[in-house]
Amino acid sequence: MESRNWIGGEWQNPSGEEMVVHNPSALKEEVGVVHFSETGDITQAGDAARLAQAGWAALSPAARGVYLFKAAGLLEAALPELAELASREMGKPITEMRGEVMRGVHLLRYYAAEGVRSIGTVIPSNEPGVLQYTKRIPLGVTAVITPWNFPVAIPLWKIAPALLCGNTVIWKPAEHASLTAVRVAELFEAVQLPPGVLNLVIGQGNRIGDALLEHPVLDAVSFTGSTATGLGIAGRCARRNIKYQTEMGGKNAAVVLKDADVAQAVAMIVSGAFRSAGQKCTATSRVIVEQSVYETFTEALRQAVEKIQIAPALDPNAYLGPVASAGQYEKVMSYVSLARREADILAEGGAAAGTDNGYYVRPMVATGLDSSHPLIQEEIFGPVMGVMQADDFEDAIRLCNDSIYGLSASLFTRDLRLAHRFLDEANAGMVRVNQETAGVEYQAPFGGLKQSSSHTREQGQAALNFYSAIKTCAISYE
Repeated sequence: MESRNWIGGEWQNPSGEEMVVHNPSALKEEVGVVHFSETGDITQAGDAARLAQAGWAALSPAARGVYLFKAAGLLEAALPELAELASREMGKPITEMRGEVMRGVHLLRYYAAEGVRSIGTVIPSNEPGVLQYTKRIPLGVTAVITPWNFPVAIPLWKIAPALLCGNTVIWKPAEHASLTAVRVAELFEAVQLPPGVLNLVIGQGNRIGDALLEHPVLDAVSFTGSTATGLGIAGRCARRNIKYQTEMGGKNAAVVLKDADVAQAVAMIVSGAFRSAGQKCTATSRVIVEQSVYETFTEALRQAVEKIQIAPALDPNAYLGPVASAGQYEKVMSYVSLARREADILAEGGAAAGTDNGYYVRPMVATGLDSSHPLIQEEIFGPVMGVMQADDFEDAIRLCNDSIYGLSASLFTRDLRLAHRFLDEANAGMVRVNQETAGVEYQAPFGGLKQSSSHTREQGQAALNFYSAIKTCAISYE
């Protein structure tokens, strides 16, 4: 397979550099070739999006929703082959990838249904004979910049509400998810989305990112990725006074209290930490355990981690597959080396047959670290987790909040009073009790506090607030 741009309703071959994509599970296998764009392709996409925007906005939200509903049906029909392509391209285990594609189906259907929801309110006027009301209006042209770790779900939870609100979209996916992006765009082509409403531009951020962010037609940017890049995007958008949304890093904590169901806590923490090889912004990367249950919990955790099944991504039994790329492998292994030098290794998964020719990182749990250590403070984005002790609930909350990030946090307890205190006192945008830090449902707002987010929210009805503006209208009829 080879990548292409989709601009103004036509497929085009970019003229920039090429990158051969190798399966991160089996590096000798060539998955396809990605052709990178030049800045001129961004200009063309922006012009196409602007040209299409007025006509798209003129449709009713219900009519726009029909396109999303049709795309959902095509995505569901394409689920097996799209999930396999994405697994081969970026290494997510096939069972997880199938679930992600199905999440995309649900997202499209959810936002399709939002097309018939009320888009405004009537506000009583102080003057007689005046009708005063609000209505939701499109922003215009929106840039959607998406990561490789959720190559189907994250693009769709941005694109679907953006389109529903009447915006046109320029989509730049991550390099290591480009082939999957092309296949998703083909599904939108198949529903006969009007030319220029959705434009796909494949490229490297350091080559075409500036052109995208500086394009004069751009009215908004939605970005998911690293905190450093997100803060840079936020600054550039602020200087232009255009709307922006940045979902960035996380260093998510799971707190285990003395009365927790240890078996339940271990299962959910292992899943939160090691599914997707830890490559989730909501992954559990810190565990804070009340002192009196520490030995019991860590022994159960050690046994669970040592049983984790590491396997190639297309193996249906794979619990943990490879990380996505050579660069990702090198980054994660630098933290593995740091842990071996400066921490006590509580548990480490074993190597599995057939994993000697891929970017596999064995799951690791490190202990003996204070809260200021890089393994506790820095986002690793891999299957490496740190465990700390807490004296009591107050100490656990302190450690939980001791982070520049504030995306997700969870507590394991049977104490309803402490559960509610945690929901109030944990400084994270998403807080959960007796659940994973990962896995927020698509109809619920998604986003963080502190350095994790620009403080807007994705998913659910909250996404519609970002992709639209409110216009206040008044008319005198006397």
